[in-house]
Amino acid sequence: MNHSGKVDQDDIMRARNVLLASGRRTPREEVDAYRVLAQVSPAAYLPRLAKALQRLSYDSGSGQRHPACLALREEAVAAARAIDPAEPARADLLYEALDTCQRELYTLGRRAEGLAMRAEMLSIGRAQAELSGGPAVKGLCDWAAGLSEEGRYAEAADALTEWVAAILPDGPGEGSLAWSLLEWIAALDDAGRSGEALAAFETLVSMEAVEATNDRGPMSCHLYSLIGYAQMLDTCGRGEQAAAVRQEALALLTELAATGERKSWSGYQASYWAVLLSCSGADSERPTAGGPRPPSGATPMQWSPDAKRRYFDSRITLREEVDALAPRAAEDPDRHLAELVRLHRVLTVRSAVYWEHRTHLFAEQVRSLFDDGVGLARRLYQHHPVCGAPVLAQVLTDRSTFHTAVGEFGPALDDFRQALSYLGEAG
Repeated sequence: MNHSGKVDQDDIMRARNVLLASGRRTPREEVDAYRVLAQVSPAAYLPRLAKALQRLSYDSGSGQRHPACLALREEAVAAARAIDPAEPARADLLYEALDTCQRELYTLGRRAEGLAMRAEMLSIGRAQAELSGGPAVKGLCDWAAGLSEEGRYAEAADALTEWVAAILPDGPGEGSLAWSLLEWIAALDDAGRSGEALAAFETLVSMEAVEATNDRGPMSCHLYSLIGYAQMLDTCGRGEQAAAVRQEALALLTELAATGERKSWSGYQASYWAVLLSCSGADSERPTAGGPRPPSGATPMQWSPDAKRRYFDSRITLREEVDALAPRAAEDPDRHLAELVRLHRVLTVRSAVYWEHRTHLFAEQVRSLFDDGVGLARRLYQHHPVCGAPVLAQVLTDRSTFHTAVGEFGPALDDFRQALSYLGEAG
């Protein structure tokens, strides 16, 4: 191409020939052609260039990122920005280009730039909602997740409060409302707004109860909601209410053990379990410096790539810490056993979330962790009944929900009954 700033007629002809030629053209050829033609006919070719650059940046067939992935995605953003603001499709094209670019920025650990792009996506969503008159603002959930990972919990809670207020009147739909409620509950809890978090949890439990009763949702999701709600009630010092909610959970699990689910479901209930398990595991976590924490209540699909990598890679260190602490806990249980149980629970929760996210055959990967955790908690209970009873109840509850997630309702009921008896001792 002529580098004087003018487009060479031969380049234009070659570009048109590439696009008109029969046969398959490569993404690279397509991008090169659109780059040329966008200079002479921007209205027609800038939108195509923006899309072609995104396709070139990532080969969906091989799952490979282009070596210049970020540069290509930044060029896609620039192309989308250059589209005439009067063009109706510009907003969606720019939103999509920003979305793919922010993902790559997060992958590279450039979080501030990624979050800035999410802020721009949100402003586009607001403008579109204003034009359409629709209540739901596109981009709010991504923005909230980004805020949560940075520890900006109050802002994340406000964003999700706005989102849920917009979608709640439409009802459960295809289950999407439940996922949004889980994120909202966790964000409110992280922000220290426990009263609002409990009220939101009550909304979720009531909705799941209606869905399960009318065979529009899995009974197991209702069960996980009840158990999570009871745990939050306990944390907030509402023990009597928590005990009543657990009795509801016991009745539901007793029915599941007798009859199983009343109808078959697509399998999303295991992912629902994993999210609530990770929330229940938060009290075993200790914040670590130097990196983001995944947004509570969100599925790993919504975590930024670097937060996901950090969370799941930590399993290696946790495994080493557990293995190193085990002999010391055997020699001196007074000093080390409680910490071993805590660390093992964190390892179990993170491993369960990791494997559930990757394979429906996750049970074989994590079953021994749940069993070992119960064994360790029993040792703690035998050594310190007063301190150990609530811990053993928690770990048995974890294993009960794991059994439920893999369709083993009888063992799930056995574990849950035992958990209730140890909670009775603790109370």
